[in-house]
Amino acid sequence: MLVGNARFDTIFPVNNPAKAPVRPRESTTSLDRTFATMNKVTIYTTMLCPFCVMAKRLLRNKGVEFEEINIGRSSAKRNEMQERAGGRHTVPQIFIGDAHVGGCDDLYELEQKGQLDPLLAAG
Repeated sequence: MLVGNARFDTIFPVNNPAKAPVRPRESTTSLDRTFATMNKVTIYTTMLCPFCVMAKRLLRNKGVEFEEINIGRSSAKRNEMQERAGGRHTVPQIFIGDAHVGGCDDLYELEQKGQLDPLLAAG
């Protein structure tokens, strides 16, 4: 089981009556291999934005590392975001590589259509 960047050595499944530890597979998962050469992900956020939290949660659940840029107190970073995002001023604004993905809804739509993983792995 993967938690953050660390693996637990043992997992205690509910259906194991003896409560004996079960070792996870030693091989790299397909998800680990897929994102080994992943595009850089950048997400512009503010501190109290629920959509930012949801977008970051999706990325973390997929094991994606990202650079978070908080624009809450930086007009220079806000201007940078707006320039990169074609004038959009709402957060989050998400970029994979140089491609502008859009906001949280756009990210989840890519995931639902099965287009997010190939975009992430295109690096």
